[in-house]
Amino acid sequence: MALDWYVFVPLWMLAGAVIGYVGGVLGIGGGLLAIPLLGLAAGMSQQEAQGTALVMVLPAVLITVRKYNQNARIDLGAAAAGAFSAIVFTWVGARFALGIDPLLLRRIYAVFVLAVALFYLYQSLRGSRKSGEMPARRSAESFHKGWFALLGVLAGLIGGIFGVGGSVLAVPVLTTVFRLSQTGAQALALTMIIPGTTVALLTYTVHGQADWLTGIPMALGSMLMVPYGVKLAYALPEPRLKLIFGCMLLVIMILLLIKA
Repeated sequence: MALDWYVFVPLWMLAGAVIGYVGGVLGIGGGLLAIPLLGLAAGMSQQEAQGTALVMVLPAVLITVRKYNQNARIDLGAAAAGAFSAIVFTWVGARFALGIDPLLLRRIYAVFVLAVALFYLYQSLRGSRKSGEMPARRSAESFHKGWFALLGVLAGLIGGIFGVGGSVLAVPVLTTVFRLSQTGAQALALTMIIPGTTVALLTYTVHGQADWLTGIPMALGSMLMVPYGVKLAYALPEPRLKLIFGCMLLVIMILLLIKA
């Protein structure tokens, strides 16, 4: 039975608020959590869930980046280099995803989420054991912009195929290879994916795989809570932030497998 709008809208706004808060803490825009929720609660196919999640994700990412930048300036040159290559490869990934069997795509997505979750759990435990000897952090300015362009290729493909997730791939690379701080990596990764996320949203919408009537209330709720999530992210110790990230991804993977 279809819900009346005055029930439907507040429910999805509440869901968006929770997801936005989590996305602000973890620097993922909330899309990873929104996709399995839309599949389970709204009965959407994997492609439609990904497209609808993008309606919520784009404004939430913009607000998240703004709040991160207020706490520590983002290197816009590095972000632009990554964004430029991500735009093209996000479109390629999105077109590829639209032609895949929805069940197969959901299972591939679950494996991807599991791999990232295990990485973050390992990083959090390793960081807790060696809290007294944390390696020196570097800034994005100390690297050639070509490296960020290469990272944008990978982030764009992942973001296009899965609708979201480009920042989830970029963040561990930025923290381990580039030696950026966790919050610094989250801020830079989200900035890099903004143009690509826009391309992905347009691509999914053109192919009828984005439910804007569901996505807009979620976006409004998300935008209200993102600033509070970012504030918590800067208050948490880095190993704990990574542990939360890893645990959240494991929950997401379980939700995806339930639907599959």
